[in-house]
Amino acid sequence: MDARDVLVELFGRQPELVRTAVEGLSAEQLRRAPGTGANPVGWIVWHLTRVQDHHVSELAGTGQVWVEDGWAGRFGLAADPDDHGYGHTPEQVAAVRPESWRALVDYHAAVLERTEKFVRGLGPDDLDRVVDERWDPPVTCGVRLASVIDDDAQHLGQAAYVRGLISTS
Repeated sequence: MDARDVLVELFGRQPELVRTAVEGLSAEQLRRAPGTGANPVGWIVWHLTRVQDHHVSELAGTGQVWVEDGWAGRFGLAADPDDHGYGHTPEQVAAVRPESWRALVDYHAAVLERTEKFVRGLGPDDLDRVVDERWDPPVTCGVRLASVIDDDAQHLGQAAYVRGLISTS
C-alpha cells in the first residue's frame, strides 16, 4: 500500500464519525456547551473541518472551500480564511452558529472531497516537500497531513463525548 492510499483511508474514516456526532441534533443542541469553558459539538466539528480546509488548501496552493464555496454564511460567520478556531475566546466559540447538523456534514464532505483529490494527486516526492521551516525539524507535507489526521481524530473523539452528554441530559 502506498502512503497516499493510507492517507486517503484515514481521511475517509471521518465522515461517518462526523455524522454520528451531529446527526439529528437541533441548532440549539449543536451550540450547547456541556459546561463553562467547554466547546459545543457543533463548534468542535466546525473547527476540525476548518483546520483541515485551511491546512490542505495551504499545501495545495488553492483557496479554501470555506471561502470559495460560500460556507461561512451557513455558520453565521464571515468568510475569513484565517478563522479556524485556534485561540477562540468563549464569545468567538458562541458566534459559530451552524444552521443545522447537515451544514456540518456537508461542509466536511466538501472539504474531504478536496482533501482526497489533493492527496491522490501527490507525486512520489511530494510528501517529503518541506512546507514549514519554523520547526526543528522542518515540517514536510506528509507530516502536516499526519498532524491534520491526528488533530481530527482527537476532535472527533471530543465531539462523540459531547454528543453523549447531550443525549443523556
